[in-house]
Amino acid sequence: MNLFIKHIVLFCLLFFAIVLHAQEQDSLEVKKTHLLESELIAGERDVIDTIVDNKAFFKKSLQPLKTIDLAKELQDNAFSSDIDKKWMEELYSTSLFDTIYRDVTDLKYEAVYYPELPTDTLKARLERLNARTPFNVEYNPQLENLIKRWLKKRHQSMERLMGLSKYYFPMFERELDNYNIPLEIKYLAIVESALKPRAKSRVGATGLWQFMFATGKQYGLDVSSYVDERSDPIKSTESASKYLAKLYQIFGDWDLALAAYNSGPGNVSKAIRRSGGYKNYWNIRPNLPRETAGYVPAFLATMYIFEYAEEHGFVQHKPLFNYVETDTIRVKQMITLDQVSEFTGVKMETLQFLNPSYKLDVIPYIKGKNYTLRLPRNVIGAFVNNESEMYAFAKAEFDKREKPLPQLLNADTKTRYKVRQGDYLGKIARKFGVRVSELKRWNGLRSNSLKIGQRLTVYPRNPSSVTKAARKPKSTPNFKGKTYIVKTGDSLWSISQKLSGVSLQDIKDWNDISSTNLKPGMTLRVSKS
Repeated sequence: MNLFIKHIVLFCLLFFAIVLHAQEQDSLEVKKTHLLESELIAGERDVIDTIVDNKAFFKKSLQPLKTIDLAKELQDNAFSSDIDKKWMEELYSTSLFDTIYRDVTDLKYEAVYYPELPTDTLKARLERLNARTPFNVEYNPQLENLIKRWLKKRHQSMERLMGLSKYYFPMFERELDNYNIPLEIKYLAIVESALKPRAKSRVGATGLWQFMFATGKQYGLDVSSYVDERSDPIKSTESASKYLAKLYQIFGDWDLALAAYNSGPGNVSKAIRRSGGYKNYWNIRPNLPRETAGYVPAFLATMYIFEYAEEHGFVQHKPLFNYVETDTIRVKQMITLDQVSEFTGVKMETLQFLNPSYKLDVIPYIKGKNYTLRLPRNVIGAFVNNESEMYAFAKAEFDKREKPLPQLLNADTKTRYKVRQGDYLGKIARKFGVRVSELKRWNGLRSNSLKIGQRLTVYPRNPSSVTKAARKPKSTPNFKGKTYIVKTGDSLWSISQKLSGVSLQDIKDWNDISSTNLKPGMTLRVSKS
């Protein structure tokens, strides 16, 4: 019997030694991973710094009108273009929004091994946060486990959000301050939408602050076929500030105001009744809807991670645009973002990022409404200086388009369209005289993302567009008029400026092309035969 007990003791000692060794290995792997991430991200930061330096160089060296070709100049560098593309994919990525939405609705509070953040250190930091904010930032084991889980599992996604926040937070803070809302509320937009202006929840809440249709209308956000101001960063933040101010006036507590913002004042008041009259969020939390129960903890965890980002080794990425590097122009007639892109040389993805409230990439002109176009500041001067030409160009484009028939033609008109570089749903929809929603429905698309080479089924309203879509630039071997060989950095607009009496539209008509077909070395007709 004694021998049996000795064997049991030896077995237990061996088991604990194995467990201790495994924990030490896990700790080493975590540290190695963080070190590797830091080195990789530092390298990415150097690349982005280089792009910013190049941008400054072009601003100084180019003439006023040529600044409009800045995006084209940068695009010529393959490596820089690849960086830009990846960044824009990040800006429009739905994965961050979906991940945060899923996390908030199904939060897990199990203990997480994360020795880099001792409990005593977390308690001290939360106490400091509590002292400088009006929210009840108090330590509890569930909040600790959530913070550690996100630090361990979501380091990279949080870092990307920190880069995006450099653009959005200055806008948020200005509007929040105007309505005496705590500036920390800016972190709520991360929980709500992962800073994705066109984020849409399963129940239809839309935009950075996730307004439902009726609530958006109630707080002055215009929603029409062309425009959804719930996606406008400034207008939606102003409305969110008004709504939050009203909720705080009702509840007198910012934690309860946050809960009411998510689930509605009625659900919070019912939770107070069911809890026996408690008014502290953590006391009524078991009686709140599941999503709202995770809402405030997610907000507090986000606030902690952003406020102590440096202590946890997060790299502060520089955004491609700061808010102060952009400006707006009030439109004087209907224009499209692709027309603006063609006229100014600013990439379509950039225009979509800066103007997310225009659902079809069309800026309408409606009497009594003030719709604006946001552009990089270095392009504003050239745009204003050539505004009449811009509107003439847009009008000629609209006049030239075939008017759509009142209804779709039969299924015999079905065609297949291959997505090319520079295509997006709005552009393809206008080419065939159909709606973006119809394109998405015909092809089972859940987002606006397209891939080059992807084939789309289209039922065009204007059958002539089928042949136009496949049209290639005219050949020039037997052409007797003047020609021009496209150089690196050229756009249709810049070429037209070099030629006396030749307009951008002339070049398009004589060559049957758009600006997206332009490639260095291409020979263009620049006069009539």
